[in-house]
Amino acid sequence: MSKRVAYGTFGGAAFAVAVILAAVPPSFVPDYTFQGSSLKGWHQLGDADWRADKGQLTATPKSPAGGWLVLDQSYQDIEVSADFRCTGDCKTGVLLRAQKAGDGMKGIYVSLTNGDLASYQVTLDAQGRELSREKLGRPSGTNRFTEFRKPPAPGTAGGGTGAAGGRRSEPPARVYNPQEWNTAQIILDADVLRPLLTQNKIELAGGTFSTGPALMAEALTSDSMGDYGPIALYAGGSGSITFKDIAYKDLMRQSEPAEKVSSHFRMQRISDFYYAWCAAVADINRDGHLDIVAPPFYYLGPGFTDRREFKPGRTFNVSNEYTDDMITFAYDFTGDGWPDIVSTYTNSRPLFLYVNPKGESHRWQRYEALPRVGSEIALLRDVDGDGKPDFVYKDRQTGVMYADPDPANPVGPWRQHEVSGPMKFNPHGLGVGDINGDGRPDILDASGWWEQPAPGSGQQPWKFHAQNFGFGAGEMCVYDVNGDGLSDVVTPLAAHGWGIAWFEQKRDAAGDISFVEHPIMGDLSSRNAGNVAFSEPHSSACADLDGDGVPDLVVGKRLFSHQEAYGDPDPYGTSVLYWYRTVRNPKAPGGAEYIPELIHNRSGVGSHFAIVDLNGDGAPDIITSADRGTFIFWNRLRAVQAKAPARK
Repeated sequence: MSKRVAYGTFGGAAFAVAVILAAVPPSFVPDYTFQGSSLKGWHQLGDADWRADKGQLTATPKSPAGGWLVLDQSYQDIEVSADFRCTGDCKTGVLLRAQKAGDGMKGIYVSLTNGDLASYQVTLDAQGRELSREKLGRPSGTNRFTEFRKPPAPGTAGGGTGAAGGRRSEPPARVYNPQEWNTAQIILDADVLRPLLTQNKIELAGGTFSTGPALMAEALTSDSMGDYGPIALYAGGSGSITFKDIAYKDLMRQSEPAEKVSSHFRMQRISDFYYAWCAAVADINRDGHLDIVAPPFYYLGPGFTDRREFKPGRTFNVSNEYTDDMITFAYDFTGDGWPDIVSTYTNSRPLFLYVNPKGESHRWQRYEALPRVGSEIALLRDVDGDGKPDFVYKDRQTGVMYADPDPANPVGPWRQHEVSGPMKFNPHGLGVGDINGDGRPDILDASGWWEQPAPGSGQQPWKFHAQNFGFGAGEMCVYDVNGDGLSDVVTPLAAHGWGIAWFEQKRDAAGDISFVEHPIMGDLSSRNAGNVAFSEPHSSACADLDGDGVPDLVVGKRLFSHQEAYGDPDPYGTSVLYWYRTVRNPKAPGGAEYIPELIHNRSGVGSHFAIVDLNGDGAPDIITSADRGTFIFWNRLRAVQAKAPARK
């Protein structure tokens, strides 16, 4: 059975499930995993008996105060993962940065006790008995450095469940079943503590999910990032506590591999700075050469060394700022023969139309095309069959939509067309393609697909077909993967998690459509094509890169997707860009397999990129713009193949 792992929780339709226990952390490669049957490397403190057996640590408190098992090795910034289970009325948790304080210790304590899922600064006496605890405040942003704010007393201004002066409120108290196996994953980085408690992991058809809501909140340390000490496991109350699959990683140790570029591509970096998460292509100045749009600039072809600013712009700090531009497209939207540009950051902000000044040297006039775009992915496709592309997007209030300019007033508000009607909003994942083979493009997202009605029917919203396509990520590609004549779906599974899969279309005797999931890439604990695994596959697109007549998948990692912090899995992982070659193989599950090849390991993707034949050689090139700059990857696949000796 395959595995799909993503940050978040799952709810909704019923599926056949089986409880699983992963032995390998899904989101980091540990420096150490406990697998022994002795307590070597640990020491006991306090009133509990600890024993080790085949990778499991079991503690039995001798009094309600309990005791600790303290690691002999010290750390400052660390990631810890462990499964745990209690019997009886147990109390348990994990102490980090434990260091001497007088005759005892102090440290950052993450309580995993039912009814007390919170984080504290604690002090202990020489026997390990708790002397004091102070609840930690909450961070107000998403990056890794933030000012500590002491929680006000209950009943005072800002007290109760407030965020201690931050912008985020304390979640309501949660409970869970400690007698079941639960997974705690704790990240302590700089002055931010991020505990994650996952209860009752289940495996669906191709995916591992948590069945409940997030049970713990992020917290701020009170040690000014200076404390340093070991990990300690706590066992108190009554009953026994067992830990297994204990793994940890020193976050102070970071590495980045030497830069690599595929021999099948020639890399051209046209900007070194972080300006945008998107790119588009059009002949902006009508000189016969395609140009690249990556806000706030367009880069003039064929050399792409000369650029012009079409809107006011600046560089952004990759650590703690978001770009102003997440989606951009270039097309003659006004119908005057000159390509214009649309761009937006999304998050319910307007889509702006920038009108081409026809060669004049000044910034372009801006008009509001749409009042708000909520999704972090949009597509430019001819939905209605009039020969002109439409802007396909999602809105938080009205759901899936498409829009186009009014020919009578092209710089006025665009015409909006309803597809889904109001729905549970997901900003990630969007696709356009003919699912049912009726010749009309359908629209899909992670929850299923909407069947385009016949022309003139006036049907709104479109008929919906529910289908679990994951949690949503970049562009969801629709094409015949295995050559059986039916349109399949190829997509990353979680923009801020892990996973890529293709979904094989099946039809029963009545012609009803269903899909079978075939995993391509999971998390670090999964078996993956080419042993490739990376998180944050936020952006993707498909094109026939190698000229075999079958589209291929291009996808990469969005670096620091939620700023430079551990709010997402493996945020410091290598910012890769891959292409997955579609290979039709009757012996593979579903009749096809995907072969990954690294294009570049020092660029990644943003939210939207372009695949276009820039130089007219018949091979589509890849244009990306993200945190590490703007790049062209010139496709040499067909040139290399032409030089290769003929097979005998």
